[in-house]
Amino acid sequence: MGKLLRQLQKSVAGISPPIVVFFSFFFVILVGAILLTLPIASETHQRTAFIDALYTSTSATCVTGLVVFDTADHFSWFGEITILLLIQIGGLGLITLMTFFMSAMGRKSGLKTMMLAQESLNTFDWQDSINLIRRVVVVVFGIEFIGAVLLAIAFIPEFGIIGLYYGVFHAISAFCNAGFDVLGGLKSMSDYNGKPLVLYTINGLIMVGGLGFIVWQDLWSFRKTRRLQIHTKLVLMISAVLWVGGALFIYVVERQNVNTLGSMPTQEQVNAAIFLSVNARTAGYATFDLNAMNDVTKVFTSILMFIGAASGSTGGGIKVNTLGVMIIALVSVVRAREQIVFSKRRIPTSTVLKAFTVMVLSGTLLLTVTMLISLINPEFRLVNSLFESASAFGTVGLSIGMSYSPDYGTLSKFIHVLTMFIGRVGPMTFAITLTLGKRRGSDIVYPEGKVVVG
Repeated sequence: MGKLLRQLQKSVAGISPPIVVFFSFFFVILVGAILLTLPIASETHQRTAFIDALYTSTSATCVTGLVVFDTADHFSWFGEITILLLIQIGGLGLITLMTFFMSAMGRKSGLKTMMLAQESLNTFDWQDSINLIRRVVVVVFGIEFIGAVLLAIAFIPEFGIIGLYYGVFHAISAFCNAGFDVLGGLKSMSDYNGKPLVLYTINGLIMVGGLGFIVWQDLWSFRKTRRLQIHTKLVLMISAVLWVGGALFIYVVERQNVNTLGSMPTQEQVNAAIFLSVNARTAGYATFDLNAMNDVTKVFTSILMFIGAASGSTGGGIKVNTLGVMIIALVSVVRAREQIVFSKRRIPTSTVLKAFTVMVLSGTLLLTVTMLISLINPEFRLVNSLFESASAFGTVGLSIGMSYSPDYGTLSKFIHVLTMFIGRVGPMTFAITLTLGKRRGSDIVYPEGKVVVG
């Protein structure tokens, strides 16, 4: 194991960190797809079509949760465990896990390794990235263990000893914001809307996983420093607004819809609204038929999926901190301020430009994918194509049923595979990789040009 890790470390020397992260995900997805095509991976012991195996592997590694068939009904124990490992690797990142095991074996970390760790966790300081990885992996396993115990308490009385396995699987899937379930029948969590222990344990795991490693560390350090970084303040503030505002919106719009919340008791309506609001931020579990929602709720949920979780988390989307920076910048421009300030701290112009770049690239990608899916599948309504594409990009996994429809062809699957991949590695990383990380003209200073805007 140590020899393999050292060889991998040497092989990435001289390659830029974004490209290494890009190809690490690509490698894991490909290996996962090959394993899932094996006869041993299916319940019927027949080979799974490569495109379906690739779709499932990508969905698991990119912690999305979209499926082309029910996980429990189609895959054997071998297939389910393979998916679970892909989810765990995808949630933490292959580079993160490799660095952790190298550190555990006493290997010293060089500059390159620390920069890779920084890129993998999306942290500020590469010098402390190795220590952060050690803490992150330990904390992750600890939180997943607690979640597994709580879920097992609910599942064991219902399923017997196999409920322990269900607890472990769904704890890892929820914390990594994957949304895969092994309960069968493509029902997700629809049988548990009246069981708060299951719903709110899953919600808690999703929320903690979606806040990000930087926020965890900052909250832990708060006991000594008595202050929070503006990144943490921004993530907590925007996340709270989206969780609460999302739940209120879904409850108000859907509570009269007899096909969704309207047929439930009031307490279950509240549970379902809160559950969907949290899951729409990159997890993918559902407690009712999402295709029966009003179109306005589908669009609203698509926006939540597009925003996603926080940077450095197990979730996807453009990230809540990206949205926060954009809002602060817009407010500053409207108020004619020279500097972009939040919580008495100036946000660098480069950060603002990166936020808008991510937004434009992501928005362009989502619109392009939505139009392509609509053109390829005219039988699907545009709002449904938007919903499914936003779910793929945000690595969410919520579905209105398109992904397992007989009309969902190979080309559509491949487009969404690529969308999930870009959504997980990030539009910026993907763009850098396509250009091989080359920077042209970075040392040239050009004269200022004047352009009228607005």
